[in-house]
Amino acid sequence: MNFTLNDGNNIPAVGFGVFMIPNDGPTYTATLEALKAGYRHIDTAAAYMNESDVGKAVRDSGLKREEVFITSKLWLQDYGYDNAVKGIDTSLRNLGTEYIDMYLLHQPYGDVAGAWKALEDAKAQGKIKSIGVSNMTPKIWNEFVPKFKTLPAVNQVECNPFFQQKKLRAVLDPLNVRLEAWYPLGHGNNDLLTSPAITAPAQKYGKNAGQVILRFEVQEGFIVLPKSTNPERIKGNLNIFDFSLTDDEMNAIRALDTGKGSHDPEATGVGETLLKNYKIHD
Repeated sequence: MNFTLNDGNNIPAVGFGVFMIPNDGPTYTATLEALKAGYRHIDTAAAYMNESDVGKAVRDSGLKREEVFITSKLWLQDYGYDNAVKGIDTSLRNLGTEYIDMYLLHQPYGDVAGAWKALEDAKAQGKIKSIGVSNMTPKIWNEFVPKFKTLPAVNQVECNPFFQQKKLRAVLDPLNVRLEAWYPLGHGNNDLLTSPAITAPAQKYGKNAGQVILRFEVQEGFIVLPKSTNPERIKGNLNIFDFSLTDDEMNAIRALDTGKGSHDPEATGVGETLLKNYKIHD
């Protein structure tokens, strides 16, 4: 299942996330397993330090490059126009590809405007097909995006049934900006996984709790990025297109929303702390 972005490009609704999977083997193995299972969207980042494994897995998969949608992200250390140009080229080299399907600003701090201009120029040059942002709340979005020449295609944020980003969606939906969900399974929150609103349809459709959650999110129009290194879980997270939730079931899950997530991008000093404690190069 694909969604059409506001720039006309198509993106698979379910992607495979590789956050916190080590490079030099584990990411390669997991990505190759995901591609064999049928995933056609891989989500990595410069800051994940595993772009090279993702690129190698795509090349070794036997699939044509155009059959796999690759997302990566620019890290804060490379913000500002000149640094971002170098960062984009570094991601291209690490991935071993001539273009990246989606490239995001990973965090909304520092010289966001300069970095975004570099993404716009790289898109115009054909290095990137689609561009977007990540971790932007409504307040942060309204601070930066109205000044952009190009509207982001996506905003990748924390989102799951306990934190459904309703205020943000009120900003994004009229602009046809897709929400991409990281932590789509609520980081394994047992209260979420055992909620009757989740377990009842799971039993009804012969699915597990995670599959019901992912199905809910896709029906809501979200792009989801589940992560696993377990081959069976990798396959299972993609097996959500042979059933649909009813309106009543969707409404029951919508009612689980608490409006609160585990990460607050607006908290004081978040950008400074990330930049100080996470360097991806000298």
